Amino acid sequence: MAIRVQIPSPLRSLTGGAEEVEVEAADIAGLIESLESRHRGLKDRLCDPSGNLRAYVRLFLNDEDVRFLGELSAPLKAGDTVAIVPAIAGGRGSTPATR
Repeated sequence: MAIRVQIPSPLRSLTGGAEEVEVEAADIAGLIESLESRHRGLKDRLCDPSGNLRAYVRLFLNDEDVRFLGELSAPLKAGDTVAIVPAIAGGRGSTPATR
């Protein structure tokens, strides 16, 4: 079953510049393995050494955070879209210098 995966700018060097790729997978774990087999290095960016999703990466399955859908075991079906969204840090904080 073809799943569309949206690739963020910081990871496009691993996909040959592609903004979107298609993979076959039954769940998020399989999707990550399929991505890794076609685009070496993506799994290391998405998962920690234990194989869990990194804290600073969010995967959205049809606009729903996979952390609330079963994480790596979240099921996929043909036509689904998964968006990889790296966390964004920074901005104006409430530090003594900015108060």
